[in-house]
Amino acid sequence: MLHLLNGPQTLGNGRGFWISAGFVLAAALIYPAFADPYDVGNFAYFLIWVFMALGLCLMWGYGGMLSFGQTFFFGIGGYAYGVFSVDLGNAYGMALGDFAMAVLLAGLAAAILGYLMIYGRIGGVFFGIVTLSVTLALAFFLGQTAGPEWAIGEARLNGFNGMQGMSPLSIPWFGGGIDLEETALYYFVLILLVCTYLALRVLVNSRVGNVLVAVREDPQRTELLGYDVRRFQFGAFVLGSMLAAVSGVLYTSWGQFITPSSIGLPAAAMPIVWVAFSGRSDLTAVLVGTFVLLAVFQTLTIYSEQAALILMGLILVVTVMVAPQGCFVGLSRIANRLPKRNRTLRVPSAEPG
Repeated sequence: MLHLLNGPQTLGNGRGFWISAGFVLAAALIYPAFADPYDVGNFAYFLIWVFMALGLCLMWGYGGMLSFGQTFFFGIGGYAYGVFSVDLGNAYGMALGDFAMAVLLAGLAAAILGYLMIYGRIGGVFFGIVTLSVTLALAFFLGQTAGPEWAIGEARLNGFNGMQGMSPLSIPWFGGGIDLEETALYYFVLILLVCTYLALRVLVNSRVGNVLVAVREDPQRTELLGYDVRRFQFGAFVLGSMLAAVSGVLYTSWGQFITPSSIGLPAAAMPIVWVAFSGRSDLTAVLVGTFVLLAVFQTLTIYSEQAALILMGLILVVTVMVAPQGCFVGLSRIANRLPKRNRTLRVPSAEPG
């Protein structure tokens, strides 16, 4: 297991990393004790989006499939959770069942779409075009569902006003359930994110991850070596899409609403920016970089949403032109080379006087 965790990651190898990660995790666990509940809720909001970025990292950074469809599955997961929550409620642990059913529904949609694209030999730029098309189609459809006829049971879609009235996630407990809001939601998201990150590290550093990287680099050669390239791509696409659905469910539970604007073109481009800026071939870089960008974006949005969107676009352009491997990955490689250079320097011995 330790070998799988310490695979060929640019960021996140060695004892020093795990010691630092332990301190960061400990700080994150005690943070709510010293922070305002409102700030803790905002912190949880930033963490919610990281699942989507990690899913894209798996698909794009390791599998070579650039997808604009993360918000498509985000929307399916979020709206599905809203419908299940309104119609079925959250009593007796049903909220966790709603969570699971929403993610599985998004996984089913990803399996259908992924099968049609991957086994239909759609690749390269056309893969991105198809995923972007279905994302925009879903956003357009949900935007015109304002009438009362657009309802599933008691759950109304409400068009651009968004679906509302769903219950937060809750965990069954003695004497009743615990609603996951503010601090409770923060801890739930944090633990889920840590478990997801560790599981993905094990996956990408295993044989499956090695084959995915080989597919990314040269799919024809990988196929000639006897591997079913499409099967590995299909699995990565479905898993990455389900992680986007996890973000959608958590987002809907956090705000108890969801709108088509969280699915459209600007939103669909955001995961691409996060992953490209951070370093798409490294899970740790994506985890850290996404959180940093989200914090910056949220701060700028307070003053001007348009300025924040322009900055995200500039970050993507600069990253592609200057550091295509990702800014966080590039900085880590520079830092890793510095100690080696210092070790090669030798101080000349003093001449005998």
